Amino acid sequence: MKIPLQWLREWVDVPWPAAELGARLTMAGFELESLAPAAPAFCGVVVGEIVSAEPHPQADKLKVCRVAIGGGETLQIVCGASNARAGVKSALARVGAELPGGLAIKAAKLRGVESFGMLCSARELGLSDPSEGILELPEELPPGADLREALALDDTILDLAITPNRGDAMSVLGIAREVAALTGRPLRGPLLRPVPASAGLRHAVHLDAAAACPRFVGRVVSGIDNRCVSPWWLRERLRRAGQRPISPVVDVTNLVMLELGQPMHAYDRGKLAGDIRVRHAADGETCLLLDGRAIALEHDVLVIADAAGPVGLAGIMGAQRTAVSADTGEVLLEVAWFAPGAIAGRGRRFGLSTDASQRFERGVDPELSVRAIERATELLLEVAGGVAGPVVVTEHAAALPPLRRVRLRRSQIRRFLGLDLEATRVRGLLESLGMSVAEHVDGWEVTAPSHRFDIAIERDLIEELARLVGYEQIPEVDATLVQRFRALPEREPREQRLLDLLAARGYHEAIHFAFADPALQSRLLPESRALALANPISSDLAVMRVSLWPGLVRSLLENQRRQQDRVRLFEHGVVFVGEAGERERARLAGVIAGSRWPEQWGASREIADYYDARADLEALFSLTGELDSFEFVADSSAPACLHPGRCAQIRRRGQPVGWLGEMHPERVRELGLTCAPVLWEIDWQDALQVQARAYRAVSRQPQVRRDLAIVVDENVPFSAIHERVTLIGSSLLRELRLFDVYRGKGVEKDRKSVAIGLIFQDDSRTLTDEDADRLVAAICADLAASFSAKIRQ
Repeated sequence: MKIPLQWLREWVDVPWPAAELGARLTMAGFELESLAPAAPAFCGVVVGEIVSAEPHPQADKLKVCRVAIGGGETLQIVCGASNARAGVKSALARVGAELPGGLAIKAAKLRGVESFGMLCSARELGLSDPSEGILELPEELPPGADLREALALDDTILDLAITPNRGDAMSVLGIAREVAALTGRPLRGPLLRPVPASAGLRHAVHLDAAAACPRFVGRVVSGIDNRCVSPWWLRERLRRAGQRPISPVVDVTNLVMLELGQPMHAYDRGKLAGDIRVRHAADGETCLLLDGRAIALEHDVLVIADAAGPVGLAGIMGAQRTAVSADTGEVLLEVAWFAPGAIAGRGRRFGLSTDASQRFERGVDPELSVRAIERATELLLEVAGGVAGPVVVTEHAAALPPLRRVRLRRSQIRRFLGLDLEATRVRGLLESLGMSVAEHVDGWEVTAPSHRFDIAIERDLIEELARLVGYEQIPEVDATLVQRFRALPEREPREQRLLDLLAARGYHEAIHFAFADPALQSRLLPESRALALANPISSDLAVMRVSLWPGLVRSLLENQRRQQDRVRLFEHGVVFVGEAGERERARLAGVIAGSRWPEQWGASREIADYYDARADLEALFSLTGELDSFEFVADSSAPACLHPGRCAQIRRRGQPVGWLGEMHPERVRELGLTCAPVLWEIDWQDALQVQARAYRAVSRQPQVRRDLAIVVDENVPFSAIHERVTLIGSSLLRELRLFDVYRGKGVEKDRKSVAIGLIFQDDSRTLTDEDADRLVAAICADLAASFSAKIRQ
């Protein structure tokens, strides 16, 4: 929010220069984002009064003006502005003046007529972007006065970041309250003079949604001239606060909002059809907004309506049908109090974020309504004339928020701040914030003012004390705590060791939001139900992820767009599973795509496949101490995004712990991938739980090796052969090595030859050839019975 320093000084004495004020406000919780001058640097510009404006003899669009600059001196100026006329006071850049952008003013001859200076527009002085004609100044400014001094342009604008819990500070009044508390100086402000009703005009208001809008203050002002131009001081004040002047009615309502923090709205009363009703919209009801958009409403959206339908989204934006125009002569001023919960999120639903909605969502002072409408009436009558009707307050007092009373204990101040503050100082600091303080047995009972919606618990009050005392004044004290070390079971996987292994194998770690793109997630995992977010931060992060794959695939696509031909990514995070996404599970997942190896001269380019990813997983599983307990099994229940013939379910001791597979060709084509990536995902706890290793002495006995080639059906997996051989080999089988798979001449069709190496060893004695032959015979017999295996000669 932009706060002009001169405007702030009208409310409170500021003893510090702008930079120090910004630093102190930052330490008080209002971060200073920037300090900017109210006007860019220029010099040599004075107030000039046009005495005469005659047509140029050689140019239809130019005028020859005589401009008085005080002391009886006049200058001849050639000007092309349409509003250059006798009697107008404007900004005159004399010869030798320097304007923003380095423009130096010199004497010139235009179409044969000499000109000794330039009459300036607001844009040429850097005071406004759009400008029509020369700048018209207030009549009371004396000719010849330095323009910077006459318009107080040597002002500083503070741009403050207001936190979401401090809606009360989104105004000059709100920041002035904070400065008054920091300095201990009194808060003042413009003298409020209630405007007496000089007409009996009223407009009926009905509160059909009293819980959402318990107070509506209205006032009719008639006979206004909305075609006139707002005075310079008002337009300039709006400009410095970041607003654009529009018309007297709109300018006044915007000024009151910036000054007091109370959003207002003005309706053209001649366009209203009957009484005003504050109600919830009907599903499908439409409203044409001021910005020209027609939106369809829902039943939870609060609207202001007349007999013909909605005339505005409550607390957000008015409708075009009752908008104030240049022809408006009678307005209904609205100052309402809306419950923050009734406004929050509605504007973002329609892509709207207005000054009004930002304030109402955070909370506006419910006691400010009458003050705001009186201030607006006073300014509107001063600017546009007219007569005012009575202030009409329609309310359901029981629905207004009550004042909050919070207990504050001396012991808790000492506990949280490490300070022993005197009772008088505690009372003084809290009262400087407008709080009522009453003594209590062990502290105080504090009543927060109506504008402080953020004060709810004791720690809120302690935070206020810390802000005002100054965080730099709070001593650093080492806390004394009992050290408690978390138990680390031997079976729990060591995260860093696992992630380091993946990094060593060429993977890069990815970190994504726990939210996923609903379109991408449903495309990859259509069988999974995802928990939808009620208020997502964006449309492509609207559901909770049921897998880590959507984030990894999205990153893969981004890398592909940046010409990365070899991508290996992994992520460790939680997913949300169950009927409604109510259970969290830790997962580890990865994706590989592109070249098997980094580009090099010693190997041709090969595309990474299922077996590359499987090797990475087996390296991971080896860290559990139970690599033999894992198997990769074809399963018909594979996720829809995996190729049905090139994927496997990962099982540990027969229990599913994850999936591995190549992406389905249809998904590859739909996503626009250049090659089919391989995806894997495993359950962190079940798949990677460590099996504690028992000590086993190295055998002193020699090993015996037998190689065996067996012919089995093509559909027999090696894992099944491994299981049977390990079972028959018993404790004497130390290792089983697969060293060849052959298909072709000498082997029947639909069968394959599998060559394995069997290594036998006994810890207590040397195995004989007869022992080894007996074991091999038993293995061959079992394989023949189990798989119709034949020994290949």
